[in-house]
This record gives sequence, structure tokens and C-alpha cells, in this order.
Amino acid sequence: MDPELEAFLPFLPDLDMDDPVSARRSFAERAASVPAPDTSGMAVVDRKVPADPDVPVRIYRPHRARGAVVWLHGGGGVFGDLDSEHPWAARLAAGSGAVVISVGYRLAPEHPYPAALDDAYAVLVWAAGHAAELGLDPERIAVGGHSAGGALAAAVALRARDHDGPPVRFQLLNQPGLDDRQETWSARHFTDTPWVNRDKIAAAWRHFLGSAPATPYAAPARATDLAGLPPAYVTTAEFCPNRDEGIGYALRLLAAGVSVELHQWAGTFHGSQAILSAEVSQRQIAELAAALRRAVAG
Repeated sequence: MDPELEAFLPFLPDLDMDDPVSARRSFAERAASVPAPDTSGMAVVDRKVPADPDVPVRIYRPHRARGAVVWLHGGGGVFGDLDSEHPWAARLAAGSGAVVISVGYRLAPEHPYPAALDDAYAVLVWAAGHAAELGLDPERIAVGGHSAGGALAAAVALRARDHDGPPVRFQLLNQPGLDDRQETWSARHFTDTPWVNRDKIAAAWRHFLGSAPATPYAAPARATDLAGLPPAYVTTAEFCPNRDEGIGYALRLLAAGVSVELHQWAGTFHGSQAILSAEVSQRQIAELAAALRRAVAG
């Protein structure tokens, strides 16, 4: 493991995924300790996207930005919100020069699948339909997210392709959790990895799915046809149960004729980017921003 990351292991909060209220509290406390980003070079506005129910979003607009990403926070579909995602969304906007539309989607178990996907897709449709009002180029709208948010982004891209939705320019999938079956080598063997392990991911899937079947729009790794999807940037962490499903999805996208950039980060674990003082975390955030800049910001 990267020695800078390893030094922080004793200080990581425990996330009890069997108790969503406790997990939310622990995650919020950890997020509150992250240094506040510099937002002086952008406008930051909270809005509600009309839907059923309305979806809260926080829009980060760098000067003269025309490209955008509908951005979906992590948290296993169980925790996370606009405030906990604020440090990362602001840094992504500043580094990429793109408008970041951070989505406060509904959380499980109170709102199981497909609530989160419906919210995320509603925001994509709204952003494309209101591009002129928002000052966006409707041909330069991407989807992206961390972890469960990365899976939601992949699912939004699938739904847009299958249901004649708005054009998606790019998908930015950061350590995505794509497969509920947990049959890969990393999912079966990483039972004691830092912060996130096999059991915690299994609990998150139970909350997220509820009584719904695991369709490809819930778990995109189940999709049998990946042709015609937008270009992708996929990242994985070495010590992450989701590692092999992310790598497998990227390779299947390539085999389906989709342009893909895959970055496997050695010495890292799931969510270790939250340790901002580590040099490897700084490089990861910078490369995510650079990938988005190349794709939509011009």
C-alpha cells in the first residue's frame, strides 16, 4: 500500500453499512474534516430540478465554461449528499474548467432502486433540455461519479442509449461499483480491505436494490450489449473489492468498440482519494479533472 495512505488507516471512520443512519453520520463527519475548496473562480448555485419529486442539484460554473458533467456522489447508494460531495465537485470544476452539476439523488433503503437512477436521469434530461438557459453546449454533456455514483453514471449512459435520451458525450467512472453478484477475484478475496470491504458492499447492494431485481440499469455489469455507449474514463484502486469489475467493464467497452481510458491506481484503496494530503490522491484528482477537460471543456 502507498505509505502515505497507510499512515492514515488508524484514523478512518468505521462505516456500519447495516445501520444506514450510523453510516451517514460517520461519513458526514469525515467529509466535514476535508479542507474546503477554493471556489473563488466559479459561481456555485443550488437549484431544484423539476421531477417527481424535484431533485436538488448544486451547480459549479467556472468562468466561460460550456461543457458539463452530471456528477453523482458515492456512498453505496445509502449515504452522501451535496454537502459531503462539495469538496470533490468544486475541485473537479476548477481542475477541468467544466460545469459540474452535482446531484442530490434519493438514498436507499428509504428510496431503493430505481429512485436514484430516476433522479440522475431526470437531471441529465433537464440539463440537455435547458442547455441554452444554463449556458451549455448540449453536445458536450458528460455523466460521471464515484463508486456507487460511477455505477449510476454508467446506468444513465445505458438508459440514454436505450431510450433515445439526450446525447452523452463521455462517462467518467471513478472506482465504480457495477456488479451486485460479487463474483470477481477482488470481490471474493478483499474481505478486510480498508474502509470498504466485501461485506459492506454486499450490505449496500441489499439496501440499494430492496426487492427489485438486479437489471443492467441497477448493476451495469449485467448489461450484455455495451456497443454505442459514450467514450469512458475508468479508474480502479488496487485494494478495492470493485477493482476487477471496473477493469472487466472497461475491457468489455473496448471490445464493443467504445473508446476507453483505464487507470488502475497501484497502492490505493476504495475512497482513498479523500486523503488529500497524499501525493497519489492529488494525482488521481488531477487526472480525473484532466480527462473531463479533454472530453467536454475543450
